Amino acid sequence: MPDSLLILIVGVVLALVAVVPFVRRRQRTERTAQETARKARDYGLHEPVSLHPVVDPAVCLGCGACTRACPEGDVLALVGGQAATVAPARCVGHGLCERSCPVDAITLVFGTARRGVELPRVQGDYQTNVPGLYIVGELGGMGLVRNAFEQGRQAADGIVRRAAREAPTPDGVLDVVVVGSGPAGLSAALTLQQAGLRYALLEKEGDLGGAVRHYPRRKLVLTRPFTIPGYGRLDASEIPKEDLMALWREIAARSGVDAALVPGQTVTSVTPDATGAFTITTREGGVWRARRVVLAIGRRGIPRKLGVPGEDAGHVAYSLAEPEAYAGRRVLVVGGGDSALEAALMLGDQPDTEVRLSYRQDRIRRAKPANVERFERAAEAGRVQPLWETVVTEIGDDHAHLAGPGDELVVPAEDVFVFAGGELPTSFLQACGVEMDVKFGRP
Repeated sequence: MPDSLLILIVGVVLALVAVVPFVRRRQRTERTAQETARKARDYGLHEPVSLHPVVDPAVCLGCGACTRACPEGDVLALVGGQAATVAPARCVGHGLCERSCPVDAITLVFGTARRGVELPRVQGDYQTNVPGLYIVGELGGMGLVRNAFEQGRQAADGIVRRAAREAPTPDGVLDVVVVGSGPAGLSAALTLQQAGLRYALLEKEGDLGGAVRHYPRRKLVLTRPFTIPGYGRLDASEIPKEDLMALWREIAARSGVDAALVPGQTVTSVTPDATGAFTITTREGGVWRARRVVLAIGRRGIPRKLGVPGEDAGHVAYSLAEPEAYAGRRVLVVGGGDSALEAALMLGDQPDTEVRLSYRQDRIRRAKPANVERFERAAEAGRVQPLWETVVTEIGDDHAHLAGPGDELVVPAEDVFVFAGGELPTSFLQACGVEMDVKFGRP
């Protein structure tokens, strides 16, 4: 055999050894991406509800750095050799995909060309169109704990720098009032505390934590490592709710923030006056005056009601913190999102508890596949009874009336949990003078 032919054969063999595994990996990646996209369509995760990545195919190199960086795992995938958004509704705004792209092919946007997202208008320093009024955290579209903490810190840092250039705040007027003690509000308060500004931290609940306080027991809170002002770096990607709450209480006590916390105060108005200061009033009769206000109240601070008789009764709740307390009870859960499914599953795990779930559609459409699969197994095992295509029309003392495709249903309901989402406090923001934007696929 001529040497040239031998060299050619060896070269072909070596090429096949190198190329075939690559092709097989690419084929497996494509199959995984297609399956992810199919599941996203089946579970309603292909329509984003808030912030999500958009890939520019004219720029993308197909290196896969974004898919590896995404902590959620299935938001992005390689399709046809390029990155594509396959499950945008799972995005919670980490932004790691955008930062990991070597050619800046990814942009984080709100809404789509067909479905807009309403958000308050804020500037780069988180100040609204009302001078001195700031919005941070979930209310501004960023719900992740790390992002909320960073926004609260940045907004407060800007306020501290401005205060250093201004005349001292008059007596009887605080430098800042922070509304809401979730991660964004706590971070802002910590930064203000370190700077020595005079401030108050108003919270409508009885403790720190914001929406996290209402998570079910032992629910894992997803985050990314970040630095907490006055504490240091928190290196955790998942942390149980109770541990996070305990950490926040420790930080507040150690830093002195707890002395500025005023619990049980629901802010009803924020009004600027001729002097440039704001008057902040609460439903409970509290009145504060401050040079600046930071709103960190969250998008889900106002649970969406059903609009039916009986929904304001004492046995109707909009969150579940202690499922053990409902052992042996007959419970109705209303909703079809992740919160509703998780609550129904935890209640179904309690001894002798009857759990029914009412949902207006014929199947779950906008929840994580893992939650849907767990719910389906629980339904098959008889721990949870789904009531498809039903809506609650009235809630009684120990029962509920449901309208469905057939006759009206009357089901036992000693306790009712409603998970119908939250309402953006648009009327409150507009009363404060904040302008709103509807974003259709824009940053």
